[in-house]
Amino acid sequence: FDGTPLDVDVTLPPTGKGPFPTIVMLHGWGNDKAAFLSTNDAGKGYNAGAGVHPAPTVRYNNDFYARRGYAVLTYSARGKGQTCGGGGAPRAQLQTGACADGFIRLADTRYEARDTQYLLGLLVDQKVTAPASIGVTGISYGGGQTLELAYLKNRTVCAGGATAAGDPCRGKPNGAMVPWRSPKGTPLSIGAAHPRWFWSDLVSSLVPNGRFLDFDPRTADLSRKPTGIVIASFLNGLLGTGSAGGYVVGPQTPGGRHEAWDLHNYGAVLDAGEPYGAEADRVLKEIVGFHQAHGITGTPAPLLLESGWNDQLFPIEQSLRTYGSLRTRDPRADVTLLFGDVGHSAASNKLRVNAAFNDETAAFFDRTLLGKGTRRPAGSILAFTTTCGASVPDGGPFSAASWNALHPKAVVFGSAAAQTIVAPAAGATVGPQFDPIATSDACKTARAANEPGTAVFTLPSKGFTLLGQPTITTTVATTGRGGQLDGRLWDVSPDGQQRLVSRGGYRLLDDQKGKVVFQLHGKGYRFAPDHTVKLELTGSDAPYLRASNSAFSVAVSSSTVSLPVAAGAPSGQSTVANGFLQR
Repeated sequence: FDGTPLDVDVTLPPTGKGPFPTIVMLHGWGNDKAAFLSTNDAGKGYNAGAGVHPAPTVRYNNDFYARRGYAVLTYSARGKGQTCGGGGAPRAQLQTGACADGFIRLADTRYEARDTQYLLGLLVDQKVTAPASIGVTGISYGGGQTLELAYLKNRTVCAGGATAAGDPCRGKPNGAMVPWRSPKGTPLSIGAAHPRWFWSDLVSSLVPNGRFLDFDPRTADLSRKPTGIVIASFLNGLLGTGSAGGYVVGPQTPGGRHEAWDLHNYGAVLDAGEPYGAEADRVLKEIVGFHQAHGITGTPAPLLLESGWNDQLFPIEQSLRTYGSLRTRDPRADVTLLFGDVGHSAASNKLRVNAAFNDETAAFFDRTLLGKGTRRPAGSILAFTTTCGASVPDGGPFSAASWNALHPKAVVFGSAAAQTIVAPAAGATVGPQFDPIATSDACKTARAANEPGTAVFTLPSKGFTLLGQPTITTTVATTGRGGQLDGRLWDVSPDGQQRLVSRGGYRLLDDQKGKVVFQLHGKGYRFAPDHTVKLELTGSDAPYLRASNSAFSVAVSSSTVSLPVAAGAPSGQSTVANGFLQR
C-alpha cells in the first residue's frame, strides 16, 4: 500500500473457480512465508524459538487448506525473508530504493496489519478471494498480528500522511480508523481468526508486572502501571534474532527518522531496569497504541485462541485476557480456548496435542467460513496436560464449557508465619539452571534445595491435576526501591529432585506494604502421590526475569497459594470449592 515490495505466494484449490474462501497464514519472528509452504500433511517443521518442531504444521499448511477448498495467502512480513529482509543481500542495499522503509515495524497495525488487508483487497479485486469469507491464523509474531486483524475486523488503521489518490487514509491523521476496502472499493471483513502462541498485550509479555488476574476482568488493563519486570532472557534473544534474520531499524539508519520502530532502543530502555522514566513510558505507550490487539475497540471476529502451559514468552494469560474481557462483556462472545504443552520454550510441542489442535482449527474454519460441519462451542475449552518423556503422550484431553468450569476446586496451602526475602541473595543458583533460553526441557530437574533469602511453603501431595493459574496471596512489608516478588512452583520427587512447574513475578512498589495477590503462569500438570508441592517466593528469578537494580527486602506473612485442580480430584487430597469468581 505504501510501495514496499512484499514477497507473496497464493495457493489455489486444485479445482473450482473463484472467488474462494481464503485463509491467511502469518509466520513467526524467526521465520518467513516458507514456514507454511508444504506439499504434504506433515508440514516442513516450525521454528518455535528453540529448535525446529515438525508437529505444529501437521495438517496446518498451505497445501492442506488449499485441498479443503480455500485459497491460501502466505507472505513474508516487512523486514523478513525476501520482503526487504535481505535474503543474503548486504544490509546497506536495504536502506535504499523501494526497501528503504521496508523494515520491521513490530506488528504495527498501521503497517503489517494493513499489508495483509491490502493483499487481501487485491485478491478480492482479482476475483480470487470472497470478501466476506476470510480467515486469518498465525504463530507467535503472526499470532499477535492475527488477533489484531480479528479486532480490526472490517477497519483499517491509518499511518497518517497518505497522499495517493484513492487511498482511504488520504487526509486522515495518524491512528485514524477507516472502513476496510479493496483498492477498487469492495468492503472486506475477517470472518474467523485463530492466533497460536500469541500476545494480546505485548507490554504484559515483555515487561510483566503481575497485576493481571484471571478471576478479575478489571485487571486486564493494568499492564503498564507500574512498569513491570523485563523477561530479560527472551528480550535479548528476540532482539538478536530480529537483527540477524531481518531488517531492524536502529541508530545506523540514515537520518534517525524512525524512532517509533527502533527496536534496539526499545531493548536498551527496558533492559536498563528501574527506575523507569519518560523514555520507557514513551516506548510502552507506543506498544500499547499500535502493536497489540488489547485496546482496539469493537467486537472481534470469532476467535479460537491457542496458548501453551510451558510457553514462558507468551503464556496462557495472553489468551485469558482476551477471553475474560470478551466473555465478561458478553457471555455469548464467540471465543474458544485450546491449552496444552505447545508454544515457545520450554514447550515440548508433541505430535498428539498439535494434531488434535490443528484438527480443531480446520473444523473451526470450515464451520465459520464454509458453513460445513461442527466446531467446539463458543466459550468452551479443550486442554491437554504436560507429560514427561518424548514418547509419552500428552495427558487428557480435558474439556469444559468454560474456563472456570475446567477447575471447579482448588488445593490450598501456605503459612501464617512471617518469613523474610532478601535480594540480592548470595549463593542463588537455581534461576540460571531454569533459563528458558538455555533449556527447552519442560521436565528438567535439579537437586532440591532451599535457596538463601527465600520464603518456602510445602504440601505433601496425595495426587491431583493442576489445571489453571496458581494464585498467591500474601501480606508484604517491603524495605527498599525497585523490588519484585517472584514465585516458583516445584514438584519435589521422593528421590530429592525438583521440577519447575510454574513461575511468575510481581513488581513491588517502593516500600510497599499490605496484601498482595498475583498469579503464576497457568499449568496443566499432574502431581503424583508421595511427591511434595513446594512454593518458593524469592526476590529474583534471573536470568528469566531481570534482577532489580537495588537491594531490597520483603517480609511476607499470612501466605497461601491456591492451585486450581481438574474436576474429579482424588479423594484424600484437601480441596476447597474454587471461589475465584466470588473474590
